[in-house]
Amino acid sequence: MPLRFLNEKSLVFTGANPHAVSEYVNLHVGSHNLRLSHNRGAAASLSHRKAGSLDLCRLRYGAEARVVSEGLPYFYHVQFILNGHCRYDMHRESMPLSAGHVLLINPEEPIDLTYSADCEKFIVKVPSSLFDQACTEHRWFKPNERVKFNQTPYKFEELQSLLALLQLVCQEAESTIVTPQMLQHYSRVVTSKLMTMLKHNVCLTMPTPQSFCFDRLAQYVEDNIKRDITMEELVKHSHLSLRSLYLLFEKNANTTPKHFIRKKKLEAVYATLMDPSSNAANVTAVALDYGFTHLGRFSELYRSTFGVLPSEALKARCNTV
Repeated sequence: MPLRFLNEKSLVFTGANPHAVSEYVNLHVGSHNLRLSHNRGAAASLSHRKAGSLDLCRLRYGAEARVVSEGLPYFYHVQFILNGHCRYDMHRESMPLSAGHVLLINPEEPIDLTYSADCEKFIVKVPSSLFDQACTEHRWFKPNERVKFNQTPYKFEELQSLLALLQLVCQEAESTIVTPQMLQHYSRVVTSKLMTMLKHNVCLTMPTPQSFCFDRLAQYVEDNIKRDITMEELVKHSHLSLRSLYLLFEKNANTTPKHFIRKKKLEAVYATLMDPSSNAANVTAVALDYGFTHLGRFSELYRSTFGVLPSEALKARCNTV
């Protein structure tokens, strides 16, 4: 049974010039350079849809093509080969991939992919912040560096539940009754599913009794996210000493309480700016609402976390409404 990733509702190009498709991919999926062996008679196609924080893209260049990129610093790419074949060249090694293979490319890893003329891919673009959120939510221990997946190709039959989930997400993203909040929940589920099914450098340990205490504190932060939450307040709420409080956050979130609160505030700002139903008039109003009074520093923190300036995120959201 063929996989149904995006239908005609998400079609952006059909029978198009490959370079036109490439320009669109550069804007929405990832910066790259496209090199074609020939352009005569090439009929490229592309479908694209947002699903919460995810970008879903199905594309075919219609000619033998080489895609080269220095690497995307804030995004992961999950690539599903639907038809034809491609070759992934990396670190003096060459990895052949054919229809039925899946590969996840980490941020900042150089990309050198050669497509056959009949190659068609379904690509899921995942912001790195979603994987960080998944580790925090599930209490998975993440090392100080970012989440890094093994460069190992998988076969479709190994990932049947993931494929079923992504087909559902595509259907929901194309639905006229789905809400932005639902799509954001789906993007979190997809991220967690990738973490549980693929190999990486994160330890997926079961929660300890201490983590349940942390859960209550994390929920307290979420419930009071717009307030200036002090360490004394967390100590009082948790009935822990200041030293024990710091140890609890280090063990369960791999950071300090202050940085955890700041991160949660940034995530809340991100959700507000990206929510089509939000009536946020400007970035300044949202930042101040969550307690960011130094707007220059806030913009730099936002960009270092999500890869774009908050003003760019709001502009992109407004352009898609």
